[in-house]
Amino acid sequence: MHKTWFITGTATGLGRILTERLLERGDRVVATLRRAGALDELLAKYGDRLCVLQLDVTDVESIRTAVAKAFERMGRIEVVVSNAGYGLFGAAEEVSDTQIERQIATNLTGSIQLIRAVLPYLRKQGGGRIVQVSSEGGQIAYPNFSLYHATKWGIEGFVESVAKEVAPFGIDCLIVEPGPTATKFRQGLDHAQPMPCYDDTPTGEVRRAVSSGTFALKGDAVKTVIAMIGAVDAETPPLRLTLGSTAYASISQGLAERLRCLEAQKDVALSADRDD
Repeated sequence: MHKTWFITGTATGLGRILTERLLERGDRVVATLRRAGALDELLAKYGDRLCVLQLDVTDVESIRTAVAKAFERMGRIEVVVSNAGYGLFGAAEEVSDTQIERQIATNLTGSIQLIRAVLPYLRKQGGGRIVQVSSEGGQIAYPNFSLYHATKWGIEGFVESVAKEVAPFGIDCLIVEPGPTATKFRQGLDHAQPMPCYDDTPTGEVRRAVSSGTFALKGDAVKTVIAMIGAVDAETPPLRLTLGSTAYASISQGLAERLRCLEAQKDVALSADRDD
């Protein structure tokens, strides 16, 4: 059965590919982007099955207006994909206050407000699915991405809690965690002004790997999107979907290390209980 989707960040990358694949298979899509024109070719090809709306996820009223228009035009929307986002690249003390505010407003606050905006509609229609595009960076961390990781770890905690809140209403949540993938993510990085004191540190190593192109991008964007669609189509989607060998390896290693540290602290943890 065909579905209707609402997707943010559709001009390029995973959002664009997802929009194309869904339209090709006969679904309807409400595609949002910040600047008009990027999807004109798809509009001409698919007509009424594609609704394009301008949406700036840093503007809460823009989010609410776009969501209201989408449900008014399409009626029922089965899947909402929170995909819009970008990466801020630089050590914590290198990034500016303005860069921090923009990163959090886009990746964290914008995603939170989108999900809050769609929940009343999904409850009223008796259910739906929310897909939050995160990354392996919602479970592990690299130097130079501290603010990016703050937003991804933050949105994963938010969605995990929301999933428990809305399950009684027939609403499922899916957190997608791709590893480094061949999209335009690297070109879209917002770079901080580098400080020379970090040159001979892990921060400098990652900086050089990204700038030289030697930072491995093993993930395939189309295969990533196909896996996302498959998970959404499943009768019971997982809460988290890890995609790519890099993500699988890094998250596995990260979780194992966290569990090892936790188990080593068991006696101390239990000693903090009340005696009664």
